[in-house]
Amino acid sequence: MTRNRTQAAHVRDVPDSDPSALTAAYESLASAFAEQGDWRSAYEHLRSALHHARDLPTVAGVPEQHRHEVERLRHESLTDPLTGSHNRRYLDRVLPGLGSAALAMVDLDHFKDVNDRFGHDVGDRVLRHVARILRQALPTGAFCARYGGEEFVLAVPARSGAEAVRVVHRAGARVEAFPWSRVRPGLAVTVSAGVAAADGDPHTRLRLADQILYQAKRGGRNSVAFHSAGDVRILHTLSGHRTAPHS
Repeated sequence: MTRNRTQAAHVRDVPDSDPSALTAAYESLASAFAEQGDWRSAYEHLRSALHHARDLPTVAGVPEQHRHEVERLRHESLTDPLTGSHNRRYLDRVLPGLGSAALAMVDLDHFKDVNDRFGHDVGDRVLRHVARILRQALPTGAFCARYGGEEFVLAVPARSGAEAVRVVHRAGARVEAFPWSRVRPGLAVTVSAGVAAADGDPHTRLRLADQILYQAKRGGRNSVAFHSAGDVRILHTLSGHRTAPHS
């Protein structure tokens, strides 16, 4: 136990501005508790390590019968607890390898009004439903991650930008068509999206999708914006699937 107290004191001395050192310190402390069979303390410190880690830590000396608990913690660290989608940590981890996927930034329209009018409990239910709808609309190999707040990222392996736009447009149509009045009378929910084709650096692609998203917002919402022939074009969901250039 003296060793653990010494390591715990060392953790307190590590500055918050050094996440790598914090991760290593908590990981070492978790391993020490695991060696002693104190799994509750080991898991608590592993959670702390996961909180500070850029890459997922490992704990040495974990017996086979307890590894499922470590894997559960890993899963939780990559999953958004509200919606069940992947989270920002997962996206950051896999983004460098998304060389063949179009990226879409999806944002709920007027979500603040939903919270203000119906309350945050309804807002949370809306987020859960939207995340589920977005996941259901995706083809094999694609995924949905909650980026933050009411924003989601869709990664869509596609043969062309047009194919990716169709996938995202169908997802938006499914959101609009959901029977929201069953959640709360008078409730209606739509999304807007910006799609960046599978070209160039994935981080640049994600920033581009975010920029295009705001053009979808300015173009009337409930729509998908994308580049086509050098122009930003907007495919509306509500208004008869019409396509119009953004001005």
